[in-house]
Amino acid sequence: MVIIKKVETRKDMRDFINFPNILYKNNPLFVPSIYSDELADWNKKKNPAFDYCDAEAYLAYKDGELSGRIAAIYSKKSNEKWGTERMRFSCVDFIDDKEVSAALFSAVEEYAKEMNCREIHGPLGFCDLDKEGMLVDGFDKKNQFFTYYNLPYYNEHLEKLNFRKDVDWIEYKLLVPPADSEQAKKLDRIANFVLKKNNFHLARVKTKLGYKPYVKKVFNLINEAYAPLYGVVELSEKQITKYTNKFLPLINPDYSCFVLDDNDELVSFGVAAPSIAKALQKSGGKYLPLGWLRLLKALRKNDALDLLLVAVKPKYQNSGVNAVVMNKFLKSCLKNGIKYAESGPMLEKNAKILAQWEMFDKENIKRRRCYIKEIEYSAPKEKIIPQIPIPESVGVNLYV
Repeated sequence: MVIIKKVETRKDMRDFINFPNILYKNNPLFVPSIYSDELADWNKKKNPAFDYCDAEAYLAYKDGELSGRIAAIYSKKSNEKWGTERMRFSCVDFIDDKEVSAALFSAVEEYAKEMNCREIHGPLGFCDLDKEGMLVDGFDKKNQFFTYYNLPYYNEHLEKLNFRKDVDWIEYKLLVPPADSEQAKKLDRIANFVLKKNNFHLARVKTKLGYKPYVKKVFNLINEAYAPLYGVVELSEKQITKYTNKFLPLINPDYSCFVLDDNDELVSFGVAAPSIAKALQKSGGKYLPLGWLRLLKALRKNDALDLLLVAVKPKYQNSGVNAVVMNKFLKSCLKNGIKYAESGPMLEKNAKILAQWEMFDKENIKRRRCYIKEIEYSAPKEKIIPQIPIPESVGVNLYV
């Protein structure tokens, strides 16, 4: 028998966040999320997305054992922007048991009906800077700290529940070419040509304090450049502060690039960071007691780079300015011994972003999917999921 319990207490939330760590405890490819970030995401006082989102989180118990989790996010801003009536599902993990997965998605579907939705899609977060997409290819590759990992049976369960593909994202592994290679020389020539032709120049940032004048401009550019992309809603001022605090500790001047025009306006930027996947695995996603030291070590000495964010002002998207950002990253990779970089998820039909990697030796290592399902519309219900008490002793041993 499967029992669905709405997350209501702090213990429930700890169970919700920790469940993937238990499910994938012995899997060397799973990288845990940063625990404090996950906790903050579900705190209405700390996550400004709750200004325009309603959300519920659920736990599944089978025969008294914690067996799955899922979240449902209703984004008023997204539905208004895109003219949809959709409920997002997020943070979904479950054992290989179709009764468990069916019960979890049933909870989301009932909540969706209560909110007058006609479709469910995901995995998606509160906004585009959160984790999104279920892995459908690349199960033998380690995930990045900002992406989901899941096993193949997840997709089988969703297809059984009549979900279908809506969009896919792909991820590349890019080899760093030698400094004397034709690739590196060509990229340098293109970058210098673009700078000269357009009267662009690079911002000189040598310390983290030097980022301050650009933070606001970066997120304004994200809002402008990412606006047409699938499911994207513009970040609010409060969200900009939130994500600045999340990403800034990872940033190294070597792996950031701000391209300015002759009026010192930002036309493009790129931000990357040495991979912290191994550090998070060793620390279970927690900063204490030794997590901070492991993270600092990973950021200082590494052979892998995560490409976090790249954006170009729309009117310059055919100017070749991406080459300037890539050239800066390449020079830093060569200086610091980086052997390869991994992109984040890129929409498979986003030709402009995919084209910027053409001159690199690359491998398409992962594919992840946003699923969608139409649901039968019904009038809102006063009560959707019966709350069945779960004894404190029920479940598995969880660390906190």
